[in-house]
Amino acid sequence: MVSNHGCEYHPCKGRSAARIRRHARLRKKIVGTETRPRLVVTRSSRHVFVQVIDDAKGHTVASASTMEADLRAFEGDKTAKAHRVGELVAERAKSAGVEAVVFDRGGSKYAGRVAAIADGAREGG
Repeated sequence: MVSNHGCEYHPCKGRSAARIRRHARLRKKIVGTETRPRLVVTRSSRHVFVQVIDDAKGHTVASASTMEADLRAFEGDKTAKAHRVGELVAERAKSAGVEAVVFDRGGSKYAGRVAAIADGAREGG
């Protein structure tokens, strides 16, 4: 077995591992309930995925992403698409009977597309 501890590269240190550690830290404080579920943002280099999750039951109440057909045809940059995803998930959550959510940025910075999703969700209700 080869130890990587003396090496420049270490499997525990990297962007994705750091994001996972940040998300784990966030999840200690953020819990979705039936009355106030968790709005989770997952971000890739090309797309964003948003889910409204009731952690008490372990169910997804509503979801939206830029992978959907109507959003693939949507003109604009990635931030504009993220804003539209926020509006869409807010509409779907409202129709499912959700009035308020707790925002889970998923270990990403609250800037750019993540902030655009939150703004879109606020505008959508």
